[in-house]
Amino acid sequence: MKAQPLLQAPLKRRRGPRVAVLALVLCSLLVPFAFLFDRAPSGGGYVTTEERHRQEVVLPLVDHVVVERRGRGGAVSGGRQDAPEKISRGSSEVIHRHAPEKRISKGSPGIVDQHKQIDSHSKPKAPKVKPSKAAAESTRDPREISKNTQVRQKGAKADETEKAKACQLEFGSYCLWSREHKEVMKDSVVMRLKDQLFVARSYYPSIAKLQGQEALTQEMKQNIQDHERVLSVSTVDADLPSFINKRMEQMERIIARSKSCTVDCKNVDRKLRQILDMTEDEAHFHMKQSAFLYNLGAQTLPKSHHCLSMRLTLEYFKSSSLDSDDSPSGKFNSPKYRHYVILSRNILAASVVINSTVSNYKEPGILAFHILTDAQNFYAMKHWFARNSYKSAAIHVLNYEAIILEKLPKYSIRELYLPEEFRVLIRSIKQPTENTRMQYLSVFSHSHFLIPEIFKYLNKVVLLDDDLVVQRDLSFLWNIDMGDKVNGAVEFCGLKLGQMRNVLGKTAYDPKSCAWMSGVNLINLDKWREHNITENYLLLMKKFKFKDEQSLRAAAFPLSLLSFQHLIYPLDEKLTLSGLGYDYGIDEEVAQRSASLHYNGNMKPWLELGIPDYKKYWKRFLVRGDQFMDECNVNT
Repeated sequence: MKAQPLLQAPLKRRRGPRVAVLALVLCSLLVPFAFLFDRAPSGGGYVTTEERHRQEVVLPLVDHVVVERRGRGGAVSGGRQDAPEKISRGSSEVIHRHAPEKRISKGSPGIVDQHKQIDSHSKPKAPKVKPSKAAAESTRDPREISKNTQVRQKGAKADETEKAKACQLEFGSYCLWSREHKEVMKDSVVMRLKDQLFVARSYYPSIAKLQGQEALTQEMKQNIQDHERVLSVSTVDADLPSFINKRMEQMERIIARSKSCTVDCKNVDRKLRQILDMTEDEAHFHMKQSAFLYNLGAQTLPKSHHCLSMRLTLEYFKSSSLDSDDSPSGKFNSPKYRHYVILSRNILAASVVINSTVSNYKEPGILAFHILTDAQNFYAMKHWFARNSYKSAAIHVLNYEAIILEKLPKYSIRELYLPEEFRVLIRSIKQPTENTRMQYLSVFSHSHFLIPEIFKYLNKVVLLDDDLVVQRDLSFLWNIDMGDKVNGAVEFCGLKLGQMRNVLGKTAYDPKSCAWMSGVNLINLDKWREHNITENYLLLMKKFKFKDEQSLRAAAFPLSLLSFQHLIYPLDEKLTLSGLGYDYGIDEEVAQRSASLHYNGNMKPWLELGIPDYKKYWKRFLVRGDQFMDECNVNT
């Protein structure tokens, strides 16, 4: 009998949960209505609150230093892989950037016109009569009108330029690519349907509050749902049903009836702006998705290239070359030959570099090429250059990872790193809004600093990136006397070390020193060893803390600049024309006159994303008639 009070106590405590359950049921009944009238305008997605909020981003003067990571794994890594974009806070001069500029999707240009139409129909019945714009301008001085027109045009151009720069800041070269491949919205009926849907949604909340308009409210609700249903399955005019014209006429009549009602213009305007903001957020979300797919395409080796690598690897193990002598001949260690070093995982990229260099050389018989590749691409690369000849030039393929493991075990950089690329946005301190430009700078990777140890018997080499095309005879490089300098490179004085104080850390440096680029680099290995650059590089490396692979690769930027401080011999700027991997504005005559072309950037010439006008320079030096290339459809 004493257990009875214990049973009653829990019953009293259950009243609270009952109330909570009833509240949740009521809220759940309201959710469909909120989703119906506040969802994204396209009818296909819902933008959450978290997606609408944008955090403030603090960007330095050199405000976007991004590692464009190259492929690391297997034969499929011939394309350069991009790491997630990482902001490096560069100098003490910072720029506060809030939410990105508002953008309008393809389907919503008509929103602005509809908005103006709403305002004109929503004015009181007896508004103050204002002179028309044409009448007002007819009484003004034509010179004043011309000046105002020019000011408006300049303002519009400035806004477009600022939006383009903001887009490049966030998405990099994707903005350039998307602008070149932008499709004009030709489906006018779909655009009109969306415009009608926007206007109807903006009027619906106000109409629903009016007494005596229940029939109009129900009819408008039904037409909104019909429009959403059609747009959810139709993206072009060809997908629309045959009865769509009647639906549009019906919606026009409903909108006209809504405009004839006395409603609060502020509520309509507020609702329309809310829909517009959600549309812009959705457009930005889809832009982020497109940028991700663009970067994924830049990472991925084409299927035809992957096929070629696999076929060559299989053929190597079937052939008798597996048992042949792999020891290099004396010419690869002889100082009488002119030695070129290429770090690459891409067979065709390395082939084009060698073929273009040899084709423009007066004496190709004195050339010796050393290709450093990884273990997974070693056999395919080796078999390719064994079955293809490049005049009388000697080509030696080396397994970088095996060399480090067997002969240089004391060094921790055992993985092959290709030349690193960084995206840098540079703002001028005096005119930050006008002089903002984007550059892709390529520098030495960690693997480059072991080249003097790998080639101990050589005293001078030329380093070539594998995204390069040579168009002139490079023999003049071997006649250059660099004095006490180590690295002959093309300088980029648009970026000084003083602009990257926080990037370079507390290490002493000359703030007036220029940045430099890889691509074509004349290296004096004797001076390299004399200045102990490899040892100094390892000491500098210990000062940078590496949390992960991304931070390790990002460190290549400051380490390369600091290691060769005051040891750069500036080569002629005409030696290398860079930017063919992201800049659409390069003049054809300038490209033809340049001694070499550097496809730095995401849009490599062997990718489908490559800039079409520049691919011809690269394809010119592709090997033709190879059996495996034809079978793998590489040429097509």
